[in-house]
Formats: sequence, structure tokens, C-alpha cells
Amino acid sequence: MAEPRSASRGIPFLLLLILLLVAAVIGGVVARLVPVGTTSDAAAPRALAAPGEDSLSPLVKKTAPAVVNIATLQQSPAEQNPLLQDPFFRRYFGIPDAALQPAIAAGSGVIVDGKNGLVITNFHVVRNAQAVEVGLKDGRKLPADPVALSPELDLAVLRINAKNLPALELGDSSKLQVGDYVVAIGNPFNLGQTVTSGIISALDRPLGRGDSRRFIQTDAPINPGNSGGPLIDLDGKVIGINSALFSPSQSEAGAGNVGIGFAISTDDVKKVLAAAERRVSH
Repeated sequence: MAEPRSASRGIPFLLLLILLLVAAVIGGVVARLVPVGTTSDAAAPRALAAPGEDSLSPLVKKTAPAVVNIATLQQSPAEQNPLLQDPFFRRYFGIPDAALQPAIAAGSGVIVDGKNGLVITNFHVVRNAQAVEVGLKDGRKLPADPVALSPELDLAVLRINAKNLPALELGDSSKLQVGDYVVAIGNPFNLGQTVTSGIISALDRPLGRGDSRRFIQTDAPINPGNSGGPLIDLDGKVIGINSALFSPSQSEAGAGNVGIGFAISTDDVKKVLAAAERRVSH
């Protein structure tokens, strides 16, 4: 009778072993199908680049074609100061004859309306310009005319005669947060289109005591020539127009990036652009 009892206890043990093996296989399959660490309530963190990307290159390729270089023909120093037109005066003070030649200055801009050829830049980039030329990324250089000027906001809207232009959408600067990643594209030192990146360092920042304007502060490197270029968020939208930089140097020629740049918010840009669009539509 001992042998039959031993056999009856062996059968359930074998069945239990089989069930454990089946459960292990099913558990492994389910683990592969269910994403690890997903929570419905947790907010998705802001990524540095697009999903699956470890570079800002896709963002730059998408936005760079709408960023333009701006060249302006300025009055010569002699036209601004009649004394310089006197040869004796120039020789006496050692002023070269080159002072008689018109000056060419450079800046940046961004196309915000490809259908109507509207370009946003800084007012100080085109101030007192005798002629303005916009250089596109594809190599074309087109004359530009001012459509709307806002000296108090340091904004200008230019129009170029071209169709089907690449353009960038204006984002909502009121939704920015300190620490958000941004990209600046422009033409520093007239070197050609250059891309830099950083974060939003501060919001609602005046440039000085008594300044009613409020700027976006960023540590994305901005240098002379970046003026008028866009500050872009990771969605590829313009959230500011680069306008000024802080530098210990008192001269514009010696100014350089020290990690403190200022951009005009798109909340102000939209007001000037709306005025330009009304004029173009009439």
C-alpha cells in the first residue's frame, strides 16, 4: 500500500511544476508588452530634443531657412558731419578719406509671413538706412522696404518681393518658464548664419532703471549681428526677437557674449506685425 500513496502524491507535484512554468512564460510576454514606468498622472518632462533624437539638428533644419541676414547701407560719416567733407579738416585730424564712403552694417531677421514676404527685425538694425537688403539662406539677395516701424519697441517689419518663402510661426511668449531650452539663429559679426543654444534665464527683465519694456533674458550666446534674429523654442516657434546683449565693453566693436542676452517677447512682436499686415492688405 506504500507505493500507491507515493504515486498519488507525485502527480500533483508534477502538475504544479508545469503550471509554474506556464505562468513564468505568460509573465515574460506580458512584461514585454507593457511599457516600464508609465504613469497616467505624471506630467511628461520637457525634452531637450524631439523624441528619439539626441541633437538639435532636426530643429535647426526646420527653422534655419526662415532666418535671414540683413545688410543696410548707412550714411557715410561725412554726410553725418559736414566738417568731414573738408579735406584740410580730415588731414589735420588724421581722418582717412574712407570716411567719405557709405557704411555697410549687418544684422539678422526672420520671415514670419511667407505669403506676403514680411520679415521681422530690430528697428536699430535699419535705422537711418539708405537701402536695406535681405539675404536668404538659399543665396538670394532681395531689396526690402519698411512696412511698419516701432522705435519704442525696437522692432521693424520689412517686406521683400518673393513668393512661397519659408516662414516661422510666432509662439506664445507668456507660456515661457525660466529654464526652458531655446535656440538663437543669426548673423554675428557678419560671419553668416550661426546657431547657438541655451535656456531662458529670466523673464520680464527691464534693460535699465525706468525702462518700461520687459525682455526675455537668455544665456544662448548672442553677439553683435544677432540683433533682429529669432529666439526659438523646441517646437520651432519664434518666442522672441534678439535685441540686446550685456557686455562689460563700452564699445560696440568690443562687445561680446558673456551669457546675458535680451530678446523682445512675441507678445510685443505680434502688435507690430498686426499693424504691418493691415497695411499690406489694403
